[in-house]
Amino acid sequence: MKQTIVTVEHKKDEKFLREKTREFDISRLKDSKQAKEVRELIRKMRETMKEANGVGLSANQIGIPERFFVAQVPDGQGHQKFYAIFNPEIIKKSKETETVEEGCLSVPEMYGPTERHYEVTLTGYDQRGKKLKIKAWGLLARVFQHEVGHLDGGLFIDIAKEVHKFVPVENTQKI
Repeated sequence: MKQTIVTVEHKKDEKFLREKTREFDISRLKDSKQAKEVRELIRKMRETMKEANGVGLSANQIGIPERFFVAQVPDGQGHQKFYAIFNPEIIKKSKETETVEEGCLSVPEMYGPTERHYEVTLTGYDQRGKKLKIKAWGLLARVFQHEVGHLDGGLFIDIAKEVHKFVPVENTQKI
């Protein structure tokens, strides 16, 4: 079942999106019953993200004030790589930045050139509660920064150089 995406279209929802999320209790990933529930939630989030033509979706975008997100982006060979990351933190950022047109599932039909670090190192936990460290660049680094921004209570419109309304053509992806 598809989940409803929280958007800035209602003041109460925007206020919720702008609150910093709380840490996810990693012990839930070690308990078999709770881990099964979390896996089902991740599956639903992935489905919701894909149906909305997104490449990332944070928990607070579906009304859960906890620190985790899902993302799916093509790897170097063009294969789709899926991520579900709990308690993510960006621990390193390159000096080099890149400005690219960005959009967001929680800010419908709004886009804008957004400067992000070209390369980042992210730490967190995978779905099994195993610690991970990922060095990412390009689109993946952008998605990680966008989603961690959500979990910290930020939106891309806060850092975009300008924001404009745009009705996307088919196959446009939103972070």
